[in-house]
Amino acid sequence: MAYVPGVALLAALVVGCSAGSDSNANGADSKAGSPTVTPAPPGKYLTLPAPCRAVPRGTLKDLLPGAAELPGDQQEKVFRGSASVTYDTDRKVGCSWKSDAPNATRSLSIDFERVVSYDPAVSDDDRADTVYAKKEKAAGLSSSATPGPDAEKNTGTPGEKGKGKGADAEKPEDPAGDATASADPSSSSSPSGGAAGDGGAGDSSTGPEDALPSRVLDNLGDAAFLHDLPTRAGSTTQQRTVSVVFRTSNVVVTVRYAEQPALVTQVPDSKELQEKAQALARKLAETLSE
Repeated sequence: MAYVPGVALLAALVVGCSAGSDSNANGADSKAGSPTVTPAPPGKYLTLPAPCRAVPRGTLKDLLPGAAELPGDQQEKVFRGSASVTYDTDRKVGCSWKSDAPNATRSLSIDFERVVSYDPAVSDDDRADTVYAKKEKAAGLSSSATPGPDAEKNTGTPGEKGKGKGADAEKPEDPAGDATASADPSSSSSPSGGAAGDGGAGDSSTGPEDALPSRVLDNLGDAAFLHDLPTRAGSTTQQRTVSVVFRTSNVVVTVRYAEQPALVTQVPDSKELQEKAQALARKLAETLSE
């Protein structure tokens, strides 16, 4: 029998154990190996603007007729606005204004919602798109709607072509309330843009054919729509509310502009309300992008 020195035997045992360990380690690595999931990119916006300072004084004077004629202290109170109650100003903020003129009461509110996705596979932008799509669906608008043959692009006219989003989005949390969620699709999203018997929006020179319907908008943020909510049938008032909702990256902005005439025989000018609400929404979008 060949004699193996003790030192040589010990060296052989060490080499054998090392080889076995390497084999097991390689085997474990090959089993546990899997593609690394790259987290989705964060949204563009990490903070929100101060809502009650987001609308310039000159714009407020135009949107709230009669406020500029009030005594100094009352005027300042109107233009200062009232901040919305919120428990997380990094995620949701808002402000509202109201003025009473002899012929009508005007009210304005703006809401900013910064959406954050806690799913690494879903970006903040995609989650915000889900929130926006829910609001668009609640307004009775559909991305499958086809504009009429006389539709004009990017002009804010009826039949405007837009970029609607999915309709099966989850419901967003909105402590300030979702103004579009209470809409009556039968009265606000019809092609005529008003309830039956509405008689058209605007003053005596505005006929039903001039009423602009709720619609998806182009060239406002990443996606946008306008919702015109006329007075409900049977109401003793002639209040009308126009909402413009748009998304830019991971922020969803809602502008609500309403008028209630002093006399029930007066009808709010839908076209004017829509134009001013859209103009303000575009200013806010430009401010966010700065």
